[in-house]
Amino acid sequence: MTKRPMKDEALEALDFIINVLREHEKDLDGIVTKLSKTIAKFSKTGEITTKIEKIEERLSTMQNEISNLVHTVSPSQKTRNHVRHGSSVTVRCKQWEDFRTLAADAETISFLYKQEEKVFQADALKEGKILTYTGEFPQDSNVLKIWLSRELNVPEDRIFEGALAMG
Repeated sequence: MTKRPMKDEALEALDFIINVLREHEKDLDGIVTKLSKTIAKFSKTGEITTKIEKIEERLSTMQNEISNLVHTVSPSQKTRNHVRHGSSVTVRCKQWEDFRTLAADAETISFLYKQEEKVFQADALKEGKILTYTGEFPQDSNVLKIWLSRELNVPEDRIFEGALAMG
């Protein structure tokens, strides 16, 4: 029963992320529309038109990527899509409980302990996404590895000290 509130919190976090992405999608749509109107005004000058078309193409690509991302992380979707090769998604969790819920059964886990800053960082690769947690934790890396294995249900041989990064 203690897992249910964590799932609810994780779903709330995903809903928040989805809503923010939808807002960005709407903003980009508005920008693309305005840019199209500007292109029409400046279509007589070839150099400006070419530059604006390139910018419009980039914005359109970003809009599509955000739309795909919304569909990928949407909890209502029955099947999850993996992020396309070359794209990267990093989810930064401020609470360990959120990270633990989202990173459970991850493909790979990495961790760092920055002793001088007394900061613990864990990164998990799951379904093409990098999940990250940064906060306080004990100093012994062997203890961290065992603890992460148990907390996240990931074999110790798939956990390493270091950092994960994509694209």
